[in-house]
Amino acid sequence: MTLSTALPRGQRTPPAPPRRGRFTLADPLGALAILSVVAVVALWVMNQGGPLSLTASDRATGSLGLLVGLLASDLMILQVVLLARIPWVERSWGHDLLTRRHRLVGFASFWLMAAHVTLFALERSTREPTAIPDALLRLFVTDSWMLFATVGTALLIMVVVTSVRVARRRLRYESWHLLHLYSYAGIAATFPHTFTDGADFHETWTRVYWWCLYGFAFAATLLYRVALPTWRSLYHRLRVESVVTEAPGTVSVTLKGHRLDRMRTASGQFFVWRFLDGPGWSRGNPYTLSAAPTPDRLRITIKSAGDGSERAARLTPGTRALIEGPYGTLTARHRTHPGMLLMAAGIGITPMRALLEDAPYAPGEATLIYRYGEDEHAVFADELRAIATRRGVELILLPGPRRADTSWQAVGPAHLDDTSWSVAGPAHGTDASGPAAGPAYRTDASGPAAGPAYRTDASGPAAGPAHLTDTSWQTTGSAHLTDTSWQTAGSVHRPDTSRQAAGSAQFANAPGHATDPTHLDDDVQVLKNLVPDIARRDIYVCGPPAWITAVRKAARGAGAHRDSVHTEEFAW
Repeated sequence: MTLSTALPRGQRTPPAPPRRGRFTLADPLGALAILSVVAVVALWVMNQGGPLSLTASDRATGSLGLLVGLLASDLMILQVVLLARIPWVERSWGHDLLTRRHRLVGFASFWLMAAHVTLFALERSTREPTAIPDALLRLFVTDSWMLFATVGTALLIMVVVTSVRVARRRLRYESWHLLHLYSYAGIAATFPHTFTDGADFHETWTRVYWWCLYGFAFAATLLYRVALPTWRSLYHRLRVESVVTEAPGTVSVTLKGHRLDRMRTASGQFFVWRFLDGPGWSRGNPYTLSAAPTPDRLRITIKSAGDGSERAARLTPGTRALIEGPYGTLTARHRTHPGMLLMAAGIGITPMRALLEDAPYAPGEATLIYRYGEDEHAVFADELRAIATRRGVELILLPGPRRADTSWQAVGPAHLDDTSWSVAGPAHGTDASGPAAGPAYRTDASGPAAGPAYRTDASGPAAGPAHLTDTSWQTTGSAHLTDTSWQTAGSVHRPDTSRQAAGSAQFANAPGHATDPTHLDDDVQVLKNLVPDIARRDIYVCGPPAWITAVRKAARGAGAHRDSVHTEEFAW
């Protein structure tokens, strides 16, 4: 099923100005975060005497323990704010960046909290060396609100331990998400002891500062993670309209709703979805739109990877859906160039398919490189060909497993799909005539060629395969075109740096090239040959984290600017 909202052929609006040149309300957030840390240190100096307190033998341990505890509390609040889903923050920074900052601040807060507990335990033990068990019992249990603080600390430790990468790989997303919610209970449990026992909370201005900080975090979380999603779910009334199998273990779910255009959703964004289909509905799962949004319909495509995603195949029409979002910045809003290069691996094709459908670009300005394992797992193959034909997109398919963990390439050949009505670039020649004035088209009535034609002289394409020299990026052998092409079965190449039209992009046995799978030069050269004007394009990338990293390195090596590479990681 295709939800078509494509622009008329050739229609394109100018791209947005460079992102780094715009000022948004989210820009001061980083400065405010740093300022909050400075304020905490200043309050400690005012109440404890600052560094001088660390020189007093009877106060040093307790004073340092108080400082790291205050810093831990401040960072704990900041990490909550980072993922409070504040819309203008999400739009300006992007969910990926906020998640990474949240993780970094969270671990810093945890280690400061551990130092806080250790230092105060040491301080109590030093103060009462003959009654250490009683001193620790009072510290962690019987003192005012300290039992709550101990329980809260235990909850936070559990959350941090399950957030370590090794543990996360062993947990289902649903289990990890449920455990992660306990961090809110942990923060709430540690809150009271700071106001009743903390010396730095006795001054009026100190209390005002901390109450405002905690109040803002609580209000932002309640408003943007509870109230706004609840209102949107009730107002837009999304229900499942149809469920279609796209590939083994992959289904597309189309939902119909009321006035969906009011959310101003853009292709490339995602929602957190909860389907009211029975037990487990409360655990949300993030799914990206796989078709351009319309005023009354949204479509998502889900690959089976856990309890929540497996249930999607069993959804029935009429099932109610609750939503959080839209989130994400993998959209056409931040483009800085007319041209687009979209690169997807596996289920990462979902936002790319939506972007191709309604992003503003003219014929010949968009290229999609799609890597997948087997043909049966090539999601949206027919839809992508239809969009490529309608809008003039160059479609490059990379079937087969990855060449190496550090490479974005597939082991198998790269095919320029023969359904594209236009090619990405001109026909190149090695004679003095220079490049042709425009794209190479089929000469018969069947339509344009599947890929650009390269010639070695003015006589046109050779009749058979042309073998490459040792300086070429391509393997020695012929690249076979489909029977609908104007070209013969053998490919014709420039003898030095030209890009091959529609043949293989294998390098493991290519003469003159290193076979080390970690060698970055091959990835860079292949990308430059496939997309010679990559430096003048916005690059959208979606897939597994390691694959995204490989693409990002190759794109930078091929001349793309850092700000022109837009990514969305399918990770949690």
